[in-house]
Amino acid sequence: MIATDALMWITPRPEIAFVAGRGSWLTDARDKRYLDFVQGWAVNCLGHCPDEIRDALASQAARLINPSPAFFNEPAARLAQALVANSGFDRVFFANTGAEANEGAIKLARKWGRKRRGGAYEIVTFENGFHGRTLATMSASGKPGWDTLFAPQVPGFPKARLNDLASVEALLGPNTVAVMLEPVQGEAGVIPATPEFLRALRALTAARGLLLIVDEVQTGMGRTGKLFAHEHAGIEPDIMTLGKGIGGGVPLAALLAREAVCCFEAGDQGGTYNGNPLMTAVGCAVLETLLAPGFLAEVAAKGDYLAAGLNGLSAEFGLAGERGAGLLRALVLTDERAPALVEAARDLAPEGLLLNAPRPNLLRFMPALTVSRDEIDQMLAMLRGLLARR
Repeated sequence: MIATDALMWITPRPEIAFVAGRGSWLTDARDKRYLDFVQGWAVNCLGHCPDEIRDALASQAARLINPSPAFFNEPAARLAQALVANSGFDRVFFANTGAEANEGAIKLARKWGRKRRGGAYEIVTFENGFHGRTLATMSASGKPGWDTLFAPQVPGFPKARLNDLASVEALLGPNTVAVMLEPVQGEAGVIPATPEFLRALRALTAARGLLLIVDEVQTGMGRTGKLFAHEHAGIEPDIMTLGKGIGGGVPLAALLAREAVCCFEAGDQGGTYNGNPLMTAVGCAVLETLLAPGFLAEVAAKGDYLAAGLNGLSAEFGLAGERGAGLLRALVLTDERAPALVEAARDLAPEGLLLNAPRPNLLRFMPALTVSRDEIDQMLAMLRGLLARR
C-alpha cells in the first residue's frame, strides 16, 4: 500500500491510490480498474495518458522545458496564435491554473477600469458561481459560506442571480467595471446560463460600456460540443478564461482578451512558469486534436446520447431529470443520497465507477471527450444497478 500520511490533510479521501490510467479507465495500487466519469473535474479532455499528450511532452522535454517567461518560446507563441485564430480574442496570457487565469481577468478588468472608467473596480458576479480558490477568486465566487471562510474578503464583487437580468441591472453603478460569469455553473450543479440571458447580458454590458468576462475554465475546450460554451449564444465577450481541458491533464490555463482591453503595464502580470514550452506544447496538441474534422460534432452527439440515457434513468426511477451541455451533465435526484451513490459506485466490484456529487441531490458527469458510447452504456448500467438498490 502507498503511504500517504505525509500529505497535508485538506479533504477526506478514500483509501485508494491510483497508479495508472488509459482513456476512460484508472487502475489503483491493488490492480482494480475504475470507469472514470470525473476525469479530474473535466480536466482530462482526451482521457488518461493519450498518445497526443505523451508524445508532445516527450518531444518538447527533449528540446526545451523552461527558458523563463522573460523570453518568448515557440510553443507558447504557436498556441496563442491558434487560440486567437479560433476565437474572437486578440491576445493571450498563459497561466498555470484556472484560478490564476481568473485572478488575471479580475486584475485586467480593474486596471482597465482605472484607465478607462475613472477608477471603477466592481465586478458583478453570480450567486453559486465558482471562480477558484485564491482570496480574490473566492470572493468573486458565490459559493455559500465562502463570504466568511477566510475573512476579510476582497471587496468589489456584488452578486446577481443567474438568468435574471433585472438582478444584474440592480447592481450596476458608477463603480461597476464588468460582469463575470460561467456559461454553465459547474460546481453549483451544472446550471446553464440560457442563450437568451447571455445575449441580453452582452447587450446590457455593451450599452453601459462595461466588460463581459466569461469563465470557461470548466466549459471551454470542447466540453459543451463547441470549442467555447459562449459560442452557443453567439456572443462576443471582452475577456475569457480557460483552464482544465486546455492542458488535457497538465497545469495550463489562459486569459484571453480583446485588444482594446489589454492594458497591463510592465510588472503588472507575470508568473515563474507561465507559458513555459513544456505545458504549451501539450496545449497545442490538445487544441489540434479538438479542431480535427468531426471531433466537436462527435462530442455534441455523445452529449446527446448521455443525456438520453440519463433521462431514461430519471423516468425509470422517478427522478427529477437531467441538465447540462455536451459532455458536462447532471442527474438530479429527489433526495440527498448523491454522496452515498458516489461511494457505492466506487466500491463496485470487480470494476468501480467514479462519479461526482457537487450537491447532495445531484450527480455530475464529466467524462473524457473521447469516451465511447459503449463506455457511456456501461456507466449507465452500473448506475442503474445502484439506483435499483433503494
